Amino acid sequence: MEEKEIFEKYESEVRSYCRVFNEVLDYAKGSIIKDTNGKEYIDFFCGAGAVNYGHNNDYIKEKVINYLNNDRIMHALDMYTKAKEDFIEYFETQILEPRELNYKIQFPGPTGTNAVEAALKLARKVKQRSNIWCLMGCFHGMTLGSLALTSDKESREGAGIELSNVTHIPAPYMFKNLDTIEYMQTLLDDDHSGIEKPAALILETVQAEGGIWVFENEWLQRVREFCTKNDILLIVDDIQVGCARTGTFFSFERANIIPDMVVLSKSIGGYGMPFALTLFKPELDKWLPGEHNGTFRGNQLAIVAAKAGLEFMKENNIEKEVQRKQEIVKKFLETEVKPISKDFEIRGIGLIWGIETHNGVLAKKISTECFKAGLIVERAGRDNSVVKLMPALTIDDATLLKGLNILKDTIKGTI
Repeated sequence: MEEKEIFEKYESEVRSYCRVFNEVLDYAKGSIIKDTNGKEYIDFFCGAGAVNYGHNNDYIKEKVINYLNNDRIMHALDMYTKAKEDFIEYFETQILEPRELNYKIQFPGPTGTNAVEAALKLARKVKQRSNIWCLMGCFHGMTLGSLALTSDKESREGAGIELSNVTHIPAPYMFKNLDTIEYMQTLLDDDHSGIEKPAALILETVQAEGGIWVFENEWLQRVREFCTKNDILLIVDDIQVGCARTGTFFSFERANIIPDMVVLSKSIGGYGMPFALTLFKPELDKWLPGEHNGTFRGNQLAIVAAKAGLEFMKENNIEKEVQRKQEIVKKFLETEVKPISKDFEIRGIGLIWGIETHNGVLAKKISTECFKAGLIVERAGRDNSVVKLMPALTIDDATLLKGLNILKDTIKGTI
């Protein structure tokens, strides 16, 4: 059977990324991926944010291999294990306590949507309200509870049933003359609004799939005040933009706010392994034993990789490095890419950036041609019109600039 034919014959039509990145990939190290023909690609996709520390990070790999070689326990549901004990202690003392954050940790299952589903269920249980508020433009997952939040039309249509108990609020960038905070307060105060008071408001501080929209610190602070005033839990979804992607471990640190709950996945797995956390203030821990569970909520190898990833992040000053590299990307996009077209807008923070083309067909062509030229970039936003840049946080300056120049040259040759 010819290369790629097996996928066409046997794999479901649901596959998506391979329709643009359509070579058989085989090797990955740092920020470089190679296909089976030996062609190299600079990775500005980063496993959709799952490999912040680069592919096959040596430090993390050594910890994982040692764990395997010593026949350490691999599957334990939610039983006590040495690996989990070590992770919890490190996460609490090295990540949470220095930030003056007091959270209980739940291991809800291996993926981001598992973490979101757990947060929604707990919020509803604690507040005894069924409605959840979220923002238009958000992405929170593809299982039914998370999908009810997710605003993308095509994703929602795949559910096949009514998605309920959610109210979508206009995002702050959508209408120039609408104060989103005042709008939400009006919904609560107006006895004819027709909108039920929610148990929680969930948001991403940077809407990634929504088109790389960075919410202002002041707006995030006002949201925190709004939720406190109205007895509504604030949930921050840091699945894609957490783990130092924005320049601080948690994306909300820049606004100096403390959410009631935080959901993490993707790069918290350290090595691209499935892993997720739901964090919440201790007073919210109203679960009964086994009330929310999952067979793979104790992914021991991912726990080992996660702790190693956190160690690597701290020992290599990744947060500061991201802040430094942010300026490289920002300057390049503003001076080298934005002038190519009067229609382009540049948005981003840390090492997540978007080029708004206002043209979904053009954005797809740019992504396709970049891949042919040796650069992997995906798309996001309305009509998928935003070219999305998300390199590894560990990428060296030379490779970063090489990738940016491939992007620039491809755009010039595409328009």
